[in-house]
Amino acid sequence: MPSSTALALLILAAQATAPVTAQAPAPIARPTPDGAVLAIDTSMGTIEVGLYATKSPLSTRNILNYVKAGFYSGTLFHRVIPGFMVQGGGLDAKMVEKPVGPPVRNEARNGLLNTRGSVALARTGDPHSATAQFFINVKDNPALDFGISRDGWGYTVFGEVLSGMDVVDRIVAVPTTRMVQYDNVPITPVVITKVRVISEPAPVAPPAATKAAVPAAKPGSAPAKRAPKPSAKPSPKASPRPSM
Repeated sequence: MPSSTALALLILAAQATAPVTAQAPAPIARPTPDGAVLAIDTSMGTIEVGLYATKSPLSTRNILNYVKAGFYSGTLFHRVIPGFMVQGGGLDAKMVEKPVGPPVRNEARNGLLNTRGSVALARTGDPHSATAQFFINVKDNPALDFGISRDGWGYTVFGEVLSGMDVVDRIVAVPTTRMVQYDNVPITPVVITKVRVISEPAPVAPPAATKAAVPAAKPGSAPAKRAPKPSAKPSPKASPRPSM
């Protein structure tokens, strides 16, 4: 019978040679959209999208401006690529690009990723050229993310599909052709009949200003001096300047 010392050594040896089971890293929680919720009504169904107002403030404000102006009514999903994405929101039924407003600064460094169901702004080779067009990722596309994309800038994710991914999957499966100068155009037009705001967070009111308590004057003390009146000539305001 082995001694207690030998038995302890055998136990330690068994523990040392036992296989170590690696634990899978905890999944990274996807942020929750905290802005307005939009309904993209199409000829193939409705897609609901929640906006990331905090993480993509410039991009969400840009999209909301187009939505509230009725810009997207009658535009197309004009570029659909299975295993990649569906793109729309800029061309009318005649495949003519609609006039747009000024571009918005790239916000792809916000930590949001081009995963399946995310909605991002389309742009040209200029990272700060995005306007009205957007695309919905039908699979995870890390090659479009900040720091990984070809130019490093990436494509700004500003929203997430809350419902209607089945509609997106039907859109991306529509057979395509080349039309005018565009590739991957659905043979059967996929029309965006309207984009509307379903809900919008109430603006946060600034805290009410509180008046400071005025201490009572002591008997025999001199009266408090009044604050000097402001000059009739206002000081010049700083002129607005774009940030670099």
